[in-house]
Amino acid sequence: MTERATLHQKNLEKIFNPQSVAIIGANQNKGTVPFDIFNGILSGDFNGVIYPVSPGKKNISVIKAYKYVLDIEDPVDLGIIVFPSSVAHMALEQCGQKGIKSVIIISAGFREVGGKGIERERKLLEIAQKYDISFIGPNCLGLINTDPNVRINASFARQMPAAGSIGFLSQSGALCTAVLDYAQAKGIGFSKFVSFGNKADISEVDLMYYLMRDEKTKVILLYLEEVSDGRALMKAAKDVIEQSGKPILIIKSGRTEEGASAAASHTGSLAGSDEICDAAFEQAGIIRCDHIEEMFNIATAFAYEPIPPSNRVAIITNAGGPGVLTTDTAIKEGLQLACFSEETSKVLKKALPNTANINNPVDVIGDATAERYEAAMEAAFQDSNVDGVFVILTPQSMTDIDIIAQKVVDVVQKYDKPVYTSFMGEADVASGIRILQQNQIPHYSLPESMSKAFAVTHQFGQYLKKAPAQRIDMAATDPLKAKEIIQKAIREGKTYLQEYEAIELLNAYGLPVSEGVLVTSEKEAGQMAQQIGFPAVMKIQSSDVLHKVDVGGVQLNVITEEDARRTYHSIISNVQERMPKAKIQGVFITRQIPKGEEVILGLKRDPSFGPVIMFGLGGIFVEIFKDVSFRVVPVTREEVLEMIKQVKAYEILAGARGRSRRDVEAIADAILKLSQLAIDHPQITELDINPLIVLEEGKGCFVADVKVLLTNELEFN
Repeated sequence: MTERATLHQKNLEKIFNPQSVAIIGANQNKGTVPFDIFNGILSGDFNGVIYPVSPGKKNISVIKAYKYVLDIEDPVDLGIIVFPSSVAHMALEQCGQKGIKSVIIISAGFREVGGKGIERERKLLEIAQKYDISFIGPNCLGLINTDPNVRINASFARQMPAAGSIGFLSQSGALCTAVLDYAQAKGIGFSKFVSFGNKADISEVDLMYYLMRDEKTKVILLYLEEVSDGRALMKAAKDVIEQSGKPILIIKSGRTEEGASAAASHTGSLAGSDEICDAAFEQAGIIRCDHIEEMFNIATAFAYEPIPPSNRVAIITNAGGPGVLTTDTAIKEGLQLACFSEETSKVLKKALPNTANINNPVDVIGDATAERYEAAMEAAFQDSNVDGVFVILTPQSMTDIDIIAQKVVDVVQKYDKPVYTSFMGEADVASGIRILQQNQIPHYSLPESMSKAFAVTHQFGQYLKKAPAQRIDMAATDPLKAKEIIQKAIREGKTYLQEYEAIELLNAYGLPVSEGVLVTSEKEAGQMAQQIGFPAVMKIQSSDVLHKVDVGGVQLNVITEEDARRTYHSIISNVQERMPKAKIQGVFITRQIPKGEEVILGLKRDPSFGPVIMFGLGGIFVEIFKDVSFRVVPVTREEVLEMIKQVKAYEILAGARGRSRRDVEAIADAILKLSQLAIDHPQITELDINPLIVLEEGKGCFVADVKVLLTNELEFN
């Protein structure tokens, strides 16, 4: 952790737990942000002292006002700046002079408006660094701490939310108000609630580390519009999850990139920012959600119930249709219907009418009383084969909804197993749902949401149990040789390596290449093909040709010396006809690789997450099928094997339909070496190995074609 990041953790204590607060720029104009901030703290039962700073005012409401922060006689823990952006830096300067180290800057009009706003924000950061101040914002809603020992609503949200165990962090202030309203309707409480705006100083990473140590927080939710430092976010998430066991749920907006320019390589084309986010979040153990409802469906499961040790569930319902629907969605999400023990079946048979279904899902019949639900729940919870219970209710004319809801609450308190409920409907079941929500029983409108939440919590539990992976030894690599190849190409003004150069580069890292030779005449082509051996492959080498096949620049199955001479002439003619301005260096000849399955390995350097590797189905149709997976480097062997198994084409590699199994371990070795190459040489911006020919299990794999794109910078970072 950097020195400034350490400072933030210290100063965040007084941002969240101040004993005294100065509202700098407060006024008495109702309906304005300065007044609402002041009034929110005043009316929210803040357990501390409030100092309104308002030039020209003697008091705000009934509290004495000060002209300047420096006029306040006593020490101040937290400064909240609500002055216009044009003078916010002056207020921050006075905070520094006063010795206030913790600040929230609510004011807008900074980087988000461009122009002078960017300079204003830069000035804020300079002042903060000068005085060792840490600040949240600018351009934010503020924060809320529901801890009864503090109770501060330092925001312009309409009301103080209920206390709870969910910490919510958001880059969008407007979304925060909608979330608070949604949560109030669902009876969901928060431990901490933060809008961090432009994150000019304190970022989501700093706040995640703070919530990791916060005893009131069990679950961390995060809404992001941009990932400015993906690697820091991944590290923070891994630290939080591994050290505290707290789940992190993220909504990241901007899933589509309309109008994005096409990249030069297959990897560059396929590895959009959203696909990389998905891969990075999965690696870090982050749970990505598509929308607010999904996020809170999962968050309440974590906040209210224990993590299930297995995926075995029991379903209890008073209607057959919803029971079948829930079964379908449970199976779809990878859950299992628990097989009841003989004892459980006996108890259910005795407690339920003859018309009831005592198998899983248990149908207690439409006229079910609270006692019938209670008996079924008790039996399910006591069965060691059951690790979670779904309780479904549809409102029949004879159904006592409130009493059944209370029975759920009473039974659940006896057991350390999760229960999820779905009282289906709206108006008739509303009071029963309120009973469940008030007692922190997860409730879902639809069976799909219930099954998804259970599956996610179970998967997170399995993630926590994973043993730390070991990094592999890359001692066999030759990074100096690779550096020489790259620097030579850059000195010559090349933006990508010719294949013979790329082959030499991969060879320096032990990747399985078929070495060859560059020839510049028909005669030389025949001679060298004879030396290399038949069958051979011949490919055009030109700095102007990216996709060789498209211009007739590749020929397989060259089988004689005469054939090699004719092929050389044909390839040169094809390229000259289709790309007459192309500068041709010659033709590269290699020994033809035996037939096998074709896959693609790729590398792209993402501006936020750094180097990212890709694996997928190879060949010319990779961009059509898009059967690929991604990981952010560095990677472990376990992560590589997971990414290989993630693609649909893995079934082919595993020997589907009687085909021979392919050498998956050799693919993993190649990806690990590619990962190290990406780490060691930042000038490689994109790389495709397409195809990588994978032979039968135990026989390895070989690079059939490679493309390497470079930056124009010579020196390494």
